[in-house]
Amino acid sequence: MYSCHSTSSSSLSALSPLLVNSVDPPGRQLRLPLKLNNAPVVGLWLHNNPRTSIPQSKTITTKCQAVGESSSQPSEEAVVYQGVYGPWTIQPSDVQEVILYRSGLVTAAASFVLASSTAFLPDDSTIGGFIKTNLDLFHALGACGLGLSLYLIHIYVTQIKRMLQALWFLGAFGSLVTYASFAQPAGKTLVDYVIENPTAIWFVGPLFAALTGLVFKEGLCYGKLEAGILTFIIPAVLLGHLTGLMDDGVKVSLLGIWMALFVVFAGRKFFQPIKDDIGDKSVFMFNSLPEEEKKELMNKLERETKSGS
Repeated sequence: MYSCHSTSSSSLSALSPLLVNSVDPPGRQLRLPLKLNNAPVVGLWLHNNPRTSIPQSKTITTKCQAVGESSSQPSEEAVVYQGVYGPWTIQPSDVQEVILYRSGLVTAAASFVLASSTAFLPDDSTIGGFIKTNLDLFHALGACGLGLSLYLIHIYVTQIKRMLQALWFLGAFGSLVTYASFAQPAGKTLVDYVIENPTAIWFVGPLFAALTGLVFKEGLCYGKLEAGILTFIIPAVLLGHLTGLMDDGVKVSLLGIWMALFVVFAGRKFFQPIKDDIGDKSVFMFNSLPEEEKKELMNKLERETKSGS
């Protein structure tokens, strides 16, 4: 649910506050205060978040605190943030989404690490035996956790978000088909079948492609080293297994690095401020306007710029 903010220059700058009337629902007027100071409008990457609505006459504030954040820090306690398109506050529904987003990542990471740990545990290990008999369950839990996070993720370019969700769907569907048509008739778990039949990567691989896209986005937006490394390790392991160009020793080593970095990646999410997962809600408010009102707003901004210059 993280957001990258553009800082490119724009001709629409130093604008005075502007009120825009909305017609949702009919008969009720909603006013969105807009004040931009050297903020980009044209060419701005926009979120598409239908769950966000334009705040009405009263302001709602809430106290939000990330794990590990001192209660003495006022950064997210009843704070009104100034966004590109106006002020906004953190609401309980925002906190709920952040928690669910992070929980999905933790579920995916925990499931993957547990399933992958069988490559490092002794064959006669009791824990290893339990995990091996439940590999399909861990795969399903991890896929569901990743799907939840991709559903709640905030990305400015809607098409990228939809592409990641489509990859997840293809991977989830491919996993079901591979399990029902090949793994189960052969008396194997899905994970074991994919290990023994590298071509099955074509069916389950889109799941990991979606995961790669998510960690790439996190690394790009927040400069997380572990996310940047995972962006290369995940496809390297999958392609190495698919092509057969990577020996087992290298694959196991990269798998161990993948496991460690995935744990760090998911764990660090809980030490980021809640605000980071929300992004700029004023952009969501703008995006929730009908197209006609967006055009009207842009025209008013242009006129305001010309009159102020």
